[in-house]
Amino acid sequence: MKPYLLSLGAGLLVGVIYSLLGVRSPAPPAIALLGLMGMLLGEQAVPVAKRLMTKAPVVAYLKTSDCAGQVLGPQAVDPRKPEDQA
Repeated sequence: MKPYLLSLGAGLLVGVIYSLLGVRSPAPPAIALLGLMGMLLGEQAVPVAKRLMTKAPVVAYLKTSDCAGQVLGPQAVDPRKPEDQA
């Protein structure tokens, strides 16, 4: 039940922001896509900020974790490199 309430709260917040900006909902495609991109980047901002504060390696996290896949989608396989080699 908690994820549903969080989703509803986030939706209400976005609705208020849209209203303050004078954007109708559903937003025009460009605005909606930029909003989705902001959501994806914002979702990764907290783990990156935590790593920066603890002086943990950030670049390794960006390359090896779900961060890149979450933001950029599945990466294309290099046809020159066999799949069993990383």
